[in-house]
Amino acid sequence: MTLIKWNPMRDVTAWHPVHNLASEFTTMQREIDRMFDRFRGGVVDEDGGTVWMPAVDIIERQNDYLVKLEVPGVDKKDVKITVQDDILTVRGEKKQGSEQKDENYHRVERSYGTFQRSFTLPTSVKSEAIEASYDNGVLSLTLPKAEESKPKQIEVKVK
Repeated sequence: MTLIKWNPMRDVTAWHPVHNLASEFTTMQREIDRMFDRFRGGVVDEDGGTVWMPAVDIIERQNDYLVKLEVPGVDKKDVKITVQDDILTVRGEKKQGSEQKDENYHRVERSYGTFQRSFTLPTSVKSEAIEASYDNGVLSLTLPKAEESKPKQIEVKVK
């Protein structure tokens, strides 16, 4: 948690166009950097640790929903999938290999650490029949629809 020193005079100080404009640009730059970090899939939190969120696609098909998460480098034993109160949660961890002392890293961009993604399930999903598969770094979850929620075609009779 970050502590911020209270300054009772902060809001009553004189406005200075150059100083305030520079401060606004700095704040805007930080926000843009955070946005791009989130887009890239990882952000550095206040404690200096990495928060990693895998990209997700959710597709509705005729008989089910398909949820695909990109989790390259994550071992399937490090992934836990739970459903509780119509909330689907996928947790896992991408572990960083042991660092070699004789190696000289020039750049480290891959994200490591724990992740958690949660999604509210439609009431039409049969949560007891969810299936998961893992192939080439993509975790696929198949969420079957209940029979009453599947679309039905009704023929129109002309009289």
